[in-house]
Amino acid sequence: MTLLMTDIVDSTGTANRLGDGVWKQVLSDHNRLVRTQLVRFGGSEVNTTGDGFLATFRSAVAGLRCAGAIVDALAETGVEARIGIHTGEVEPMGRDIGGVAVHVAARLMALAGASEVFASAVTVGLADGSGLDFEDKGRRKVKGIDRSIEAYRLV
Repeated sequence: MTLLMTDIVDSTGTANRLGDGVWKQVLSDHNRLVRTQLVRFGGSEVNTTGDGFLATFRSAVAGLRCAGAIVDALAETGVEARIGIHTGEVEPMGRDIGGVAVHVAARLMALAGASEVFASAVTVGLADGSGLDFEDKGRRKVKGIDRSIEAYRLV
């Protein structure tokens, strides 16, 4: 399964700067835009983290295209997100999912900067022939994962 994990960049600072009322509307707009792209690309929302999403896709290419579309849609709002994408095995946990693949997606997301999509080598390999372009960001050692992760930025 391909996992997509998002996080709004500097959400705490933005909420503090805007105030609760305005932040609530910004977050609502963000959630609507993300959900629109999830539906458009056949993603399934697993859960939200307050300022981000965890979603699954049956296709690596669909997940990657969705991530790019989320970044583009949010650009018009002034909100920036970082997104991590990884393809791997997941364990159903009621209405949620777990497993190392979820942690890898989270670590890739944490490596990404504002308005960036970072994907694993597994996901990039599955996207061969899709026309999507990637920049090799090298092998990265990340917290909690025994092996290094090959990270790629969606261009």
